[in-house]
Amino acid sequence: MTLDEALESGAPPIVAILRGIRTDECVEVAEALVDAGIRLIEVPFNSPDPAGSIAAMTAALGERAAIGGGTVVSTGMAETLVSAGGRFMVSPNTDPMVLARARELRLDLLPGFLTPTEAFAAIAAGAHNLKVFPGSVLGSAYVKAIGEVLPADVRLWAVGGVGAANIAEYRAAGVFGIGAGGSLYRPGDSAAQVGTRARALLDAWKGAEN
Repeated sequence: MTLDEALESGAPPIVAILRGIRTDECVEVAEALVDAGIRLIEVPFNSPDPAGSIAAMTAALGERAAIGGGTVVSTGMAETLVSAGGRFMVSPNTDPMVLARARELRLDLLPGFLTPTEAFAAIAAGAHNLKVFPGSVLGSAYVKAIGEVLPADVRLWAVGGVGAANIAEYRAAGVFGIGAGGSLYRPGDSAAQVGTRARALLDAWKGAEN
């Protein structure tokens, strides 16, 4: 399942970032997330075995969730992501060569940016989902200002320091979605803990709609 397919099927626009996940625990944690309602899952490439974790989760949950890779900073990482079965690519930066290769590989793109120049470079490279990263550094007012100058079809995601406690202000600023890392999962957390946090995050997301 691709990122766009998951969203079109009703998945909330929340990416669970499982930085540091081990392959022997990844399926149980991913199942807890999906059961709680979060169906966009990212394994950063600075995790112990990102390709192995992505492959395991794709095999177990690939028809119920979109599984992708994060912290992708080279064309080789993008190729490894596809070989493992990942369907979307998240990066901390905007590298035209990496984005071009990812498009050739038919990956959904979610590149990171901080400035308008970087945002428009990512759009020119074919991205329509953009990650404001780190989202909390300049705050929701900055996110709102950035959104006002971008094309109407571009979807902004806030990542970095965004969670249940401040999700409402970012939604009010116009973000389409968020990425949640440490507020959902840290190495050593159990699947049950992750599921409880995921449900709380979803409740906060839904509450911010009112």
